[in-house]
Amino acid sequence: MAMEQTLSLIKPDGVSRGLIGEVIGRFERAGLGIKAMKLLQLTKSQAQMFYAVHRDKGFFDSLTGFMSSGPIVAMILEGEDAIARNRELMGATDYRKAAPGTIRADFARDIEANIVHGSDAPDTAQTEIAFFFNSLEKV
Repeated sequence: MAMEQTLSLIKPDGVSRGLIGEVIGRFERAGLGIKAMKLLQLTKSQAQMFYAVHRDKGFFDSLTGFMSSGPIVAMILEGEDAIARNRELMGATDYRKAAPGTIRADFARDIEANIVHGSDAPDTAQTEIAFFFNSLEKV
């Protein structure tokens, strides 16, 4: 197993529903440490830059509108196999297909408003972490 870092976001629906503590608690209980964290609100343009990989997909405008609709919590999580462990804790993107006990199965109400985002691979994690955190903000 490798020590990794990954980006995790608590999306606007998770923040507005008061689920920040619950989500962070699940990460910590699973052995993922928080190396950096901040609360911020993306502009539509920033959300479009972050989700640029989805620019040609039909859900792009809706997703970026949602992600810029309210505050989010951005975190760098660190631990053994952090990327895979975080994705396991989150559950499937479609909350209806997420395993019982995962964050999305327990709290999501919509495929976009599904509480959390997490990097899917080491290269993606590096790029996504750099999008939200500068070198002075990383522990």
